[in-house]
Formats: sequence, C-alpha cells, structure tokens
Amino acid sequence: MRMKQKVVIVTGGGKGLGKAISLAFAAEGATVVIAARDLASTEQTAREIKSGGGTADALVTDVRYEDQVKHMVSHTLDRFGRIDILVNNSALGGPTVNVIDMDLKDWNEVMATNLTGPMLCAREVLKPMIAARKGSIVTISSEGGRSGFAMRSPYAVSKRGVIALTETLAIEVGEYGIRVNCISPGRIRGERVENVARDKAKALGLTYDVVIGTMTADCSLGRFVEPAEVAAAAVFLASDEASAITGETLVVSCGKHMLH
Repeated sequence: MRMKQKVVIVTGGGKGLGKAISLAFAAEGATVVIAARDLASTEQTAREIKSGGGTADALVTDVRYEDQVKHMVSHTLDRFGRIDILVNNSALGGPTVNVIDMDLKDWNEVMATNLTGPMLCAREVLKPMIAARKGSIVTISSEGGRSGFAMRSPYAVSKRGVIALTETLAIEVGEYGIRVNCISPGRIRGERVENVARDKAKALGLTYDVVIGTMTADCSLGRFVEPAEVAAAAVFLASDEASAITGETLVVSCGKHMLH
C-alpha cells in the first residue's frame, strides 16, 4: 500500500470527485480526514472507508473561512499527530453567465472557495510540513482554467489561478522537501457537469442532450473523465513514485487538450 501510515486531508472530500479521491487514498492505506461543508455526505464517505477497514474522520469545514481552515489543521494534528498530504479539491462551479451580466456576489463566492480557500489550506498545512521537512500538496484545477471559458469566467479565472498558486508554492517550499503539484481534469462525469449542462442549455436555448454532446465532441477519447481516473492521478502525485515531480500540472482530460 503506497499510503500506509500517511495522513491526508481531502477538502470537499464527501461527494463527487472528492469522494473518489478520499476512497482512493483510503484504499492505499492512508488515514483520510474528509473536510467539507456538507456533514451528511462527509460522514457517509467516512463510514464507507471505515466499513472497508480503513481509518477516516469527517470534519465540517468551509475553506472560505480562515478560522475553519485553522481548525481543520489543528484538529488533524491533535487527532493523528501529523499531516503528510493535502488534496485541495473544494470548488464551486459558479454561474453560467457572460461577464457583462456577472453578479459580484457570485464572482466573489467562487473566488473565495476555488482560489482563496486552497491558499488558506496550503498556508496552514505547510506549517507542520515545513517543521517535518516533508509533505505533498495536490491541487485540483480544470481544463476550463487553461483557456478562455465563455459564460464561466469566475470558474475559469479561479482555476487558472490554482495553477499559478501551485507553481509558486512549489518554488517556495521545495527547499524543505515538500512537493506541490496540480491536476487539470477535463469534464468529469457526475452531478456537477450535468448541472452545468442544464444551465448552459437553458441560457442558450438548446436541449440538454445537445449540450452534453458538445462536451465530449472535443475529446479524442470521446467521453467524460471518470472520477476514479482523477483520483488515481492524485494518489500517484502524492506518492513516492512521483518523488522528483513538483510544480507540474498533470492533464487528465480524455484528450481534450489535444483538440483545442
């Protein structure tokens, strides 16, 4: 097991991609602290891990708030004595509107969750990691953040910012033996992409099926990414197998990046 005796925090780890990541780390022997806003899904994922013989802790955390992030880290240290890995996964999809129609409240909420939150989480976990002179951080960006994304500006801007944050942190903490990497997934099968498709269909006057079709037409594999495929990449980047990899963004997109 690649993660035996490791302690990992997964933000947004109760459902969707975050759940897949939590389960993948648990399957590799990690102790998983699942930190998310929704208590029910967080506790359910923790129960699934425990029922399979793993160790997990469910913790209500909203990464937009500094005090809650600090509590997440202190709670993990008090309970398990260390933090080896952080997976910065919490994110909001945000509104589907053109910039000219953007509500500032919606913009700020996405930025607070998708960009400021990962910064706060990284800042706090780096304190014990620097003291231990080891650790790994994996951030989750998006192919929607590597190029312009019409009608999804706060999401695109925040996810591109996550890549810059990853590269900056990798430079700053490399001397302590800490690695920081990023995953840029394409469209992931699940509730979030379905909601985006419905919003886009409504905004453009198209059918849901037409919009879904356009979402996979620009991928060389012609399909959505599965959550487990992104989770496997996160485990790899946090593992010793990736010991010489830092400051990098790994694209997991079913070939979307090749057909731009």
